[in-house]
Amino acid sequence: MSKLKLTFACGDYDFLRPLFDGTVTAPGIDLNVLTMPSPERHGRMLRHEEFDVCELSLVGYLVARDRGCNYTAIPVFPHRRFRHSYMIKRTGCGVEKPSDLNGKRVGLDTLQNSAGLWMRGILQDYYGVDLKTIEWWCQEEEDIPFERAKWIKLKGVPEGKNVDQMLLDGELEAALYPEVLPSIRNGSPKVALLFPDPKAAEIDYYKKSGIFPIMHTVVVKNHILEKDPWVAMSLVEGFQRAKEACYERMRDPRSFALVWVQDLMREQREIFGADPWPYNLEDNRKNTNRA
Repeated sequence: MSKLKLTFACGDYDFLRPLFDGTVTAPGIDLNVLTMPSPERHGRMLRHEEFDVCELSLVGYLVARDRGCNYTAIPVFPHRRFRHSYMIKRTGCGVEKPSDLNGKRVGLDTLQNSAGLWMRGILQDYYGVDLKTIEWWCQEEEDIPFERAKWIKLKGVPEGKNVDQMLLDGELEAALYPEVLPSIRNGSPKVALLFPDPKAAEIDYYKKSGIFPIMHTVVVKNHILEKDPWVAMSLVEGFQRAKEACYERMRDPRSFALVWVQDLMREQREIFGADPWPYNLEDNRKNTNRA
């Protein structure tokens, strides 16, 4: 019996690569894997529904589902990330601690971006930031039009400018951005991390909340699931197999160009246990409920 051929758009993750190279498979499925950057992938799926199976922004999916999209998420979450190190302040502007953001101008990529939503929620819930007092500046258009909350003070970054440059030019006091800003990467003295020790802040947040923030999930076209319902479980099994193969490889320190890889792995296990990336609903209940 021939396998069902499906296109799968995703990022290039170590725990997905066993699916890419055929080390493991999703039973009954022949995946044509297309790796691409998140903005391109999300835009193509949210706007045009181009792929059979797709790694997708969790928040983007929730917005799309509310608008009647033609795909459904499965409990696979290939991208999680703590975000304290992506909260950036301009030096010398009076922002020393998170609550100093109240009443300030803060740059974003988009309102729908999962990273930005997590950062705003964390600042509000754990650090005394009143989101209603902040003037938000968005750099990009939303992938899906939606009606924002009336209390959000929103402005668009002018054409020809970007959040990073506005921060350097003194037009913003802070930024919550999904990627490392060039000014941070280049070591500009005009900007600094809002949390001087973001790793310590992230561990503290995890211990208090039990949440390792989910950025992306995986979605499958509805017409595929309606015709072949077994596809959902087969995909979950394939992703689980790939992750287990990755974990097996991680046991060999020669697999990584990291000097202290064994110490890092030991620290990770002490904090998160054996599997920081569970693929099921129950272990992710806090995450999905918060999102």
